[in-house]
Amino acid sequence: MKDIVILYSGGMDSSVALYQHADRIRLAVSFNYGSKHNAREIEYALINCKALGIEHRVIEIDMNKMGFVSDLLQSGGDIPDGHYEDSTMKKTVVPFRNGIMLSIAAGIAESMDCKKLLISNHAGDHAIYPDCRPDFIQSMNDAIRFGTYNNVEILAPFTNFSKREIALLGRKLNVSFEKTYSCYNGGKMHCGTCGTCTERKEALEGFDPTVYLRLILGFKME
Repeated sequence: MKDIVILYSGGMDSSVALYQHADRIRLAVSFNYGSKHNAREIEYALINCKALGIEHRVIEIDMNKMGFVSDLLQSGGDIPDGHYEDSTMKKTVVPFRNGIMLSIAAGIAESMDCKKLLISNHAGDHAIYPDCRPDFIQSMNDAIRFGTYNNVEILAPFTNFSKREIALLGRKLNVSFEKTYSCYNGGKMHCGTCGTCTERKEALEGFDPTVYLRLILGFKME
């Protein structure tokens, strides 16, 4: 039974969720919200959806024009280097992003009579992203369930997973990680030094197919 609408960025975590639940996913929704890396992510989202025969829809929301403040957005400053646990990474928070996306996706799910919303937040996000934490997900789940006639519920299977655990699951599922994109800078190649590149490298250690522009040590790859 295809009863799931997935919030699908084209990144590593949501791609693992896509492959894990492919037989139940009716629609994959990507949000083009004006981030520096949206265009690259959505390219890979389309590739994976086509490979699995899953319908893919892009929702346009220009948070730059709406006045959202975040260095992750095209209107923001430079993407900081470092780890998600670094205080500088708070500059990449997009205010209430997951709340907005879940609300829109909930309306789509209800319209399609799908009863599940799949999101791929994980434990590594908890340090700086408040809309990825368990209490937020539970609160949104309650609001969406009570606010929809068909009682749509959120599935957030990775909430307490580390990114490494997600990567290992993806390897078991034969996810092609080279067909995922995670870099906040949005370049042709992963930069290798932003927070999400740093986490990606740690998670995929030992089986990482990604070509990074720069190593954490700071020199360019030839």
